[in-house]
Amino acid sequence: MNRITPALAALSLALLSTAALAQTPTLETQADTALESDTFAWDFVEGITTEVGPRQAGTEAEARGRAWAVAWLKAKGFANVADEPFMMDTWVPGDIARARVTAPFAQDLVVLPLGDSAATPAGGVEAEVVFFRTVDELRAAPEGSLKGKIAYISHQMRPAQDGSHYGFAGPARWVGAGIAASKGAVATVIKSVGTDHHRNPHTGGTTFPDGVTPIPAGALSLPDAENLERMFERAGGRPITLKLEMNPRQLGQTQSGNVVGEIVGRNRSLPPVLLACHIDSWWNSPGAFDDGAGCAIIAAAALNAGKAGQPLRTIRVLFAGAEETGLWGSAAYSKAHLSEPIAVGLESDFGADRIWRFDSNFRETNPALHKKIASAVARFGVSAGSDVAGGGADLNIVRDQKGALVDLQQDGTRYFDLHHTPDDTLDKIDIVQLRQNVAVWTQVVGILANEGTSIQTGTPIPSAPAIMGK
Repeated sequence: MNRITPALAALSLALLSTAALAQTPTLETQADTALESDTFAWDFVEGITTEVGPRQAGTEAEARGRAWAVAWLKAKGFANVADEPFMMDTWVPGDIARARVTAPFAQDLVVLPLGDSAATPAGGVEAEVVFFRTVDELRAAPEGSLKGKIAYISHQMRPAQDGSHYGFAGPARWVGAGIAASKGAVATVIKSVGTDHHRNPHTGGTTFPDGVTPIPAGALSLPDAENLERMFERAGGRPITLKLEMNPRQLGQTQSGNVVGEIVGRNRSLPPVLLACHIDSWWNSPGAFDDGAGCAIIAAAALNAGKAGQPLRTIRVLFAGAEETGLWGSAAYSKAHLSEPIAVGLESDFGADRIWRFDSNFRETNPALHKKIASAVARFGVSAGSDVAGGGADLNIVRDQKGALVDLQQDGTRYFDLHHTPDDTLDKIDIVQLRQNVAVWTQVVGILANEGTSIQTGTPIPSAPAIMGK
């Protein structure tokens, strides 16, 4: 029988350790592999859009989406997976949405209600339409001048890589109905805040100021809105009348939730890296771009970064609930976890097209880390930006903590063709661009999760006992 000496045993152990290390891909290798062949992201977005579909906030459909996501995270090996419930005010769209010009050019228009719209009376409301080319024109209308009338609000949104025209055109939806209601309007219709020319209205939330009673508020598809504007040109001063019928309703308080999971780091005393998206969608689409792809990207990046070796910091994913109807999940997560420091926050919520720019809010305070990340993602065609990152909608906790933020800016040229429409479906996702997102996120998340100093300032973190993760 051969005798194994202590020296031989030590040598064998060393060889095994070396072999194990050789089999662990580097972060760069893992990111490059994701660019060519990542399957995690597609598996997630294909699965949730196929098996769950639309996930309206606060409804049974959103609850099924959260349950699906919990099961997916557990199956992929995430730790500490949970569905953290919260209560929210819930609005649902109903099943009637009709608009018809009744004079002088009678014809139907395609309309959808906006979130928090009131219902029309049974059978609808019919009134003269007043045309406002911009929200500023509406603001300038005399008080009471819209009494008994329907306000129509237009805009001139155009596609842009950075999506900046959303901020330009968005007020038509965000505040238009509330302003019109305060001036006496019985209803509002807007030109959809979007850039496509399908007969698919873009829904989305609207708001009413305190003390202003909500009125029916709908979005016309862009072709129908432009048709209505041509009618005003041809009417020769004759009034244009519109009949609008919708039956949305408020359900009161219902339950939503935030789904969380972790790739546990080696040192639990260090604040985690938080990756965010939102799990809900509007009722009119399965939300592939908005924001199934975002959740797919962050989950895949966390998994890929973990495959490059257990990170120093924990990587936490947050699939926020009820983002579309008022950032309920983001606010609830911050309220529940505000006392737990976050090292840095990132969000994916702008579709699935390629990332073209990297921004942070620590370019001046931690230039070495900013430069390190910029250099690492350059090979994926990502430039270093000089804007100060503001973080996504579901990162309230990081903003509330005045913490570090990273923005990985996606190409938004076609995002607002699909945003909040029935066209937001799986077939619109380009898997090559989706993988580029995953590769960039893998690289960035891996760097951040292995950063031993303060991410925001680059200063050493006071020593603390290491708490080894599972």
